[in-house]
Amino acid sequence: MRCIVFCIPSGASQNSSDSGWEAKVTEFFRQRLMEKDAHTWVPSLNDVPLHYLKPNSLVKFRCLIQDMFDPEFYMGAYDTVDPSTKVLRCGKYKDVTECGVDLDSANMVTSERQTFYCVPIPGESPWKCMVFYAGARVVPSTSYVPSRQKRSYEDDDEDDMDTQPQAQGHAQGNGDSKRQETEAPSGQKASSPPLDLNFPLPGEKGPACLVKVYADWDSFKLNDTMEVYGILSVSPALSALSDQSDTSSSLILDPAECMETAEELRVHSPPASLVPRLHLIHTQRLAHNNPLLPPAALEDSAASLASTLGEMVSVRAELLAYFTQLLLGDVLAAEYLLLHLISNVYARRDVIPLGKFTLNLSGCPATAGPAYTEQLYCALQQLVPSAYRLSMTLQNMNQLRLVPRKDYVANRLLSGALQLAANTSLYLDETQLEQGQLDPAGVRNITALGNVISWQKVDYDFNYHQMEFPSNINVLIASEGRSLLPSDCHVHLQPQVTPPNMEAYLGSALTAQSSSQLNKFRLYLTMARTLDYSISEEVTKAVEDDFVDMRKDDPQSISADDLHSLLGVARLLCLSLGQSALSTDAWSRAKHIETLRKSRSEPQGCLNGNEP
Repeated sequence: MRCIVFCIPSGASQNSSDSGWEAKVTEFFRQRLMEKDAHTWVPSLNDVPLHYLKPNSLVKFRCLIQDMFDPEFYMGAYDTVDPSTKVLRCGKYKDVTECGVDLDSANMVTSERQTFYCVPIPGESPWKCMVFYAGARVVPSTSYVPSRQKRSYEDDDEDDMDTQPQAQGHAQGNGDSKRQETEAPSGQKASSPPLDLNFPLPGEKGPACLVKVYADWDSFKLNDTMEVYGILSVSPALSALSDQSDTSSSLILDPAECMETAEELRVHSPPASLVPRLHLIHTQRLAHNNPLLPPAALEDSAASLASTLGEMVSVRAELLAYFTQLLLGDVLAAEYLLLHLISNVYARRDVIPLGKFTLNLSGCPATAGPAYTEQLYCALQQLVPSAYRLSMTLQNMNQLRLVPRKDYVANRLLSGALQLAANTSLYLDETQLEQGQLDPAGVRNITALGNVISWQKVDYDFNYHQMEFPSNINVLIASEGRSLLPSDCHVHLQPQVTPPNMEAYLGSALTAQSSSQLNKFRLYLTMARTLDYSISEEVTKAVEDDFVDMRKDDPQSISADDLHSLLGVARLLCLSLGQSALSTDAWSRAKHIETLRKSRSEPQGCLNGNEP
């Protein structure tokens, strides 16, 4: 295994003549990481246990920005106190200083950086994690033996005994030790509650990370997904800070410390053994979240993916047959499920998200109990990179926090189950509905789900006001009757087979698919979702003429909203076939399947006016 350990020139500073070294460092790693398979040599915090990673080495982290903290100050350059070793040192990419600091030195430079609280991408499917792990060329180091138990790497580097916290503070005037490096104290009080890592989804595992950003932090947004390459910092030198925060010894800290609550200090300076620090050198924005494809935008890799594009028609037929089996022989429902899985919000016109395609699949067999909807979710989870099943029981609706909320005491954003990455599949199991009363929290949760479906937005709760954040979530609603939630498309399931043992039937369908076949389906779905699409002037004119003719025959049969829905279905049909432009054949096919879908609608009318 190649181990990259990052060393900063000790004589470099940000106000010296050779201050261009920072840009050279960033460019060096950017160029090296562009080399073929270079990224596979960098160990990942997602896959390798933290205690097997060398401190101050280059690592990567696949994550979502869950929260953005206030900017902080750090010592960009400083002189040491010891005259025999007095030298100008650089504090960039570090959380602690080396040796003593001469606070009276005229060479001290105070710089600013931003801190993001990042978590693993919510709802990552197990197959995706396995692909990432199998593709990595690094394994836990056998040459480095971790020595920490409660405290990290104390015996790994004797120089740690001569380190001290950097004099940090918020740009907005908060205390000096706001985000200093800490480690889990060995004598932590039993009364201290366990640290909440603030994952959006319940039951999630994996490391959270404080990512320190030194430039262009305004280009990052909340909920961005990215792969971060940076310097791992897990120094235990500041672990005493967590002990001091609850004792009288805190009086020795800067007076500005009193501006921060103990809870805020605890949340913003968590133990490094639980929340390591990562000093960003390079970041790769994730245009998609499929490890089977290059991480860059697909148009940059068109040549290598040409063979996949050529096979899209045949793979579509195989996937359609698989969905037909899962949906008990219903070919029409299988086709709409396929179209749903490749849908994507590709643009917004005013407040209208274009490209969303929420599917309500009603008629799920009630006699099978939860077995059918659970197994259907398992099948879909095997195909998409990220997914989450929300069982809509009365208890979940009343107790789950779906919308993120600002905690002003701890000065952080409490995550919610709707803080999801783009193109996450949200599976709403409405078959679990039961009689009972929704409390105010439950009503707010139902409203939040409706906003995601109709407007692809989540209104975060900041107590005194709400702030709107755009989303791009694929919502599938499984229900017995028509859903009480809005949807873009409602398909009532018409089973053609009635298996005596539903669980065994679906289980055999799942196990019948080989890994190579599933990988073909996974590639297909991502490729189809990200293809470009356009409509020529000639086809536009033909569609307009056809719409006028349909209105002539029966003015009540089709409206402008119906035309919009037809165009959306036609677009998805083209993309599913690997076509980037609307054809007259696809338009005719869209009209045909829409006619079939509407003809099987349930007798009762639309319940809430939002479904076609």
